Amino acid sequence: MSSYLGRLNPIPGFPGYSGPHKVGTVDVEIPISELPSPCPVPDGAQDIHTILFRIFYPTSSEAKGKEITWLPNPQRQYLMGYGFFMGASPLLSSLASFVPRYLHYVTIPAIKNAPLISPAAKDGRWPTMIFSHGLAGSRNSYSQLAGSLASHGVVVICPEYRDGSAIATVVRDPVALSEYQGGLFAQRPRSAGVVYRNLPHTPSREISEARDAQLRVRAWETGLLYEALVKIDEGKAESMTNLNTSTPAEALSRFTNRLDVQEPGKVIWAGHSFGAATITQVVKSTYYADRPQVKSIANPIFAVKESAKIRQQITNQSVAILLDMWCLPMISPDQTALYKLPLPCYDVNASNSPGGNALLAVESDAFFKWTEHLHTKAMILSPSPTAVPPVSASAFDEPGFSRPSWFYVKDSAHMSQSDFATLFPWLVRRVFNGHAPERVVRLNLRAVLQTLRRNGHSVAPTCAADLADGDEPTVAKAAAAGGLEDDPAILDSKVADLKAIDAWTHIDVVGLGLKSAAAATQTTNVDEK
Repeated sequence: MSSYLGRLNPIPGFPGYSGPHKVGTVDVEIPISELPSPCPVPDGAQDIHTILFRIFYPTSSEAKGKEITWLPNPQRQYLMGYGFFMGASPLLSSLASFVPRYLHYVTIPAIKNAPLISPAAKDGRWPTMIFSHGLAGSRNSYSQLAGSLASHGVVVICPEYRDGSAIATVVRDPVALSEYQGGLFAQRPRSAGVVYRNLPHTPSREISEARDAQLRVRAWETGLLYEALVKIDEGKAESMTNLNTSTPAEALSRFTNRLDVQEPGKVIWAGHSFGAATITQVVKSTYYADRPQVKSIANPIFAVKESAKIRQQITNQSVAILLDMWCLPMISPDQTALYKLPLPCYDVNASNSPGGNALLAVESDAFFKWTEHLHTKAMILSPSPTAVPPVSASAFDEPGFSRPSWFYVKDSAHMSQSDFATLFPWLVRRVFNGHAPERVVRLNLRAVLQTLRRNGHSVAPTCAADLADGDEPTVAKAAAAGGLEDDPAILDSKVADLKAIDAWTHIDVVGLGLKSAAAATQTTNVDEK
């Protein structure tokens, strides 16, 4: 297995980020006992003692220091998880994880514990994004996109969930650690691993309940993460214990009054696959928490407390970035009431609802060609998920909403949205027919940056190198000007007709939905590919 992985992995590290800023990073693990719970603790979370996340952020051009490895520590745990996920037996994965190999040494071009620089924005805060990983992900597995955004002036927080959907994770026990450090005999282990739970993708009542259970843990952890970010921004980092001892105590204090997490609607919510589904359910559950139909759900995904800070943060202005969103977890029979409600950006009863302007969805070629799933997603991305399909133009025209920015990248695989395709391009090309992973990163970055600009977030210009998939005059113009401060072409619905951007095609939500999985009645047959 060692030589096999070595053949599949031809790169020693990731390419440098394209933005004007160097990128710093810190690793954080905070006891949940030091945070107010945003909802009742979900079943199955009794052994989750902490929340774990990595922050990517802009740092000084003079910053120097150690780059981090792509495999988190303890590396053996994560390497064994990847081996098992790729089809090796548990025994072979365990044995292979002892063998030093290439993947151990792959680095991310982000400087560990580097200083945070001050933003140029008038309010002195950096745009702040929470990015939710997909199945078999980790806090490091979207480092190319997260780091690229950080290099353009966005602070990106990547949680690692403990619901059994991460490739692997380790939960420290604060009580056992305290006993050990105090010279006492610890009554329980100081940490425990959570292995990847390989659930079938074929829809059934049992699988829906299992995915609902995972979403409850993910939503709870996301709410806890937001509570932690607010405390960090308020200068209360010292009141929390970072169990990751590789991060200096003062590292989190640098973020005081620098995160755009206080003003309602400012946090950017993003995710890939199951992570995009997580973000959708968190945003909808929070925004509609007081709706009678949501309160009537017997076993909700996220029963947000009135005191939870996330209640004030999520508004109809909240931006959502959904990369290859996986729809199966959102059409659970027990969550029908939540499914029927549109994304908050389409709330006709709220003032200044931005409609599709606050929504970016990007598909891989594989998900675009998955017809039933695409039509189901069209209903979810529309102003009325329960309207008789297909989605009509009047659904947008009557309330004056713009249609969602929805695109797909030709010849890309589902894995192309993550670091995996960059690390293993040969495997993704041969097995999943995914080509040019670096192109997917460039296009995603351009689209996200322009979506943020369109919604009032201050970000750095898109550099000429990231316009490599566009026409030569545009590239030349960007090179001469030091980048594009406005990049409307990437979100133009006529981009294919203009032939301005290679492999980037708009998807019109209008007219889709007839081949959906009848999600409104929850009789779906969608499957994850």
